[in-house]
Amino acid sequence: MSIRHTVKVRGGAATAVVAVLALALAGCGGGGEKPKAKDVKTSSSPQPQGGSSASAPAGGGSSAPPQILASVNGESGIVLTINSVTRDAGGFVTINGQIKNTTGQQFVKTSAWRGSERDLNGSGESVAGATLVDKVGKKRYYVLRDTDGRCLCTTGVAGIAAGATVPFFAQFPAPPASTTEVDFNLPTFATATVKLSG
Repeated sequence: MSIRHTVKVRGGAATAVVAVLALALAGCGGGGEKPKAKDVKTSSSPQPQGGSSASAPAGGGSSAPPQILASVNGESGIVLTINSVTRDAGGFVTINGQIKNTTGQQFVKTSAWRGSERDLNGSGESVAGATLVDKVGKKRYYVLRDTDGRCLCTTGVAGIAAGATVPFFAQFPAPPASTTEVDFNLPTFATATVKLSG
């Protein structure tokens, strides 16, 4: 009798444990499926947005010209165009643009663009000679340098082929927040007045 009683108790306990585990797993399974479904929806929503925004600039770059904030002429048919002037949170301003050779001949007089700084390591052919001028604050800003003395700007511009366009960028210390407009100058080009964004 005692053996049968023990078997019954064990059988009842096992049934109860199985029932509890089945309910727990069903609850966990249902709860786990819903967040996964939400995660899939959440991750699938940003992906099209990210995909469309990533493809939009690429498509925009090929089908529509980039925004032009300023365009100035240089010597020998060279034109400098500024596409963005952004004040970054890190305390600097980044200028992006393009330099185009509108002539039918190779342009090789780019050495003037690197400036005349002699006390820093040379950046080779570059746009390190660019400056920003805050007319209100009466201060001139030069291209930033890394710890090795190299400019934080486009380098390796030894020439521009006939009809070709090369992109450029240059980073400068940021003027005070009250400054909303600066003059950008690269040797051999006219001065361009641009508004700061960001």
